[in-house]
Amino acid sequence: MDINEWFRDKVELIKNLEDKLKQVEKRQNDVEAFEAKLNATVDEVARQKAEVDRLKKENEGLKTRLDATEEEIDKLKQSKAAPQIAFSASLANVGEIYRGPCTDKALIFKRVFSNTGNGYDQNTGIFTAPVNGLYFFSFSTYGYNTHVMGAILMKDGVRQISTYDNPSADGSDSSSNAVVLQLAAGDKVYMELWDNGRVFDNLNGQTTFSGFLVFPV
Repeated sequence: MDINEWFRDKVELIKNLEDKLKQVEKRQNDVEAFEAKLNATVDEVARQKAEVDRLKKENEGLKTRLDATEEEIDKLKQSKAAPQIAFSASLANVGEIYRGPCTDKALIFKRVFSNTGNGYDQNTGIFTAPVNGLYFFSFSTYGYNTHVMGAILMKDGVRQISTYDNPSADGSDSSSNAVVLQLAAGDKVYMELWDNGRVFDNLNGQTTFSGFLVFPV
């Protein structure tokens, strides 16, 4: 082979190798650029995941607060929707009064302090439940011990709770009692004397009768 031809072949080979080396270097640069982009993408995904986790926690906190707010709103709605029923009265509206012993044992509390909802009738002494619900009742009695002292809380003619004290040598006695009753609309609650019983009251309000709606049912 001619030396010149051999030399040209070698030069061409070297040139081809240089071209291929440049291509390899370019591909390597492309790979490095791709790796850099991939790493940046991984970092961005990690950042976004952290942001999503933060937003989830924030959302959970907001949901808890929203639930609490909705519950509070429901309570307020119920409290506003619930009828307002309460009364309180004492036996004597003027001067001094003794009640009993007599055949008519019903106690009529004439001095009305409050009667929200108009459930109590001061002419009959009867509280009539306006709605179904749980009701709280309390009463106090005062009397001198020449007679049985005390009274009975009645519900539709049935005894519920009472106060009671036998005649004795001491001058006077006072007592009280309270109860929560479940009533249907129209049920009647009132006070009666014991047989041969007697109570006393004046403007000091010593013999009283009160009640209110705890909540509807």
